Amino acid sequence: MSNAATSGIITKCLGGLYTVESPDGIYECKARGVFRNKGISPCAGDRVTLENGVISEICERKNSIIRPPLANLDQLIFVVSTCSPAPNFLILDKFIAIAEYKGITPVVVITKTDLGDSSEIHRIYSGIGIDVIDVDYGSEETIEAVRRLLAGKISAFTGNSGAGKSTLLNAVDSTLNIPTGEISKKLGRGRHTTRHAELYKLKDGGYIADTPGFSTFDTNRYDIIRKEELAGCFREMDEYIGQCQFSDCAHICEKGCEVVAAVEAGKISRSRHESYKAMYEEAKQIKEWELK
Repeated sequence: MSNAATSGIITKCLGGLYTVESPDGIYECKARGVFRNKGISPCAGDRVTLENGVISEICERKNSIIRPPLANLDQLIFVVSTCSPAPNFLILDKFIAIAEYKGITPVVVITKTDLGDSSEIHRIYSGIGIDVIDVDYGSEETIEAVRRLLAGKISAFTGNSGAGKSTLLNAVDSTLNIPTGEISKKLGRGRHTTRHAELYKLKDGGYIADTPGFSTFDTNRYDIIRKEELAGCFREMDEYIGQCQFSDCAHICEKGCEVVAAVEAGKISRSRHESYKAMYEEAKQIKEWELK
């Protein structure tokens, strides 16, 4: 590498070594000690400047998630199957709330559409303006819809364990060659293993990262949302916030609550509101030190 500065994106972090992809090549490099002194850890998705083979600057992040550590995500793709396992709407709504909180576009992709009905998922999530895509491996058109969604963007996939993330990723881009059911091992994942996030480059442009399944994943590791901020993470509540009888309304069951009235009138999905209430109760239990 020449002494001239170059910019690129971190695609992998492992043991203090960073893989950076730039227009003029792929580099394995270290980061300046100054970042560690400032408590900054470079992570996959970071846009960086390299000088003399060392990361000298990390550009400002538009967002980041904590575990797995990823930065500058454009979208979070939630892979949900119609059955085996059945959708867990509460956990799906928790992830969507985190995406909204972080300014990351949430997308729902439905697998096993030949084995079950996806209409309820469409009704709930398409109805609030979230892209919902049915995948049928017998229809190339549905796979192409996912490819178009990913092109040129940084995306992370997550979903129920068993929902078929690796099968979907391989169908979208066969050059990934991820062994079905073995992606966890490939990424060195385990209950007591440090998580290493990696971005895979897609042949049509863009990057994807795989993340753990819902069933083993604590959404608080993505981030923690205060109860006062939670309603702002449910986009269908936006038009009702500030119109309730009481200014400190929690939108749970209060008298004069416009959100509750909208649920009763069928304007807000009851399952989404149930998720909101459960998350609000959880948020009330969060200690201030956990937010540090």
